[in-house]
Amino acid sequence: MKNEKEKHGFALSKKNLLLMAIAFAFIILGFALMTGSSTEQSFNEDIFSTRRMTVGPMMSFFGFIAMIFAIMWKPKKKE
Repeated sequence: MKNEKEKHGFALSKKNLLLMAIAFAFIILGFALMTGSSTEQSFNEDIFSTRRMTVGPMMSFFGFIAMIFAIMWKPKKKE
């Protein structure tokens, strides 16, 4: 009998792909939290807020860690 890889042709299972999508959403959300602007004419003090300096980078970092976990996840074999 064919194993799961040969059945659907992908190296990763549906659970891996779902976990990768969730991790990708965390990465994008982290980058979105880091956005800010300041020009030469007007300085925006808000670019040094906790959201942009701490929360955004941590969210992206955890997203990258979750992406590694999602790729390496090996589903339990059904016997």
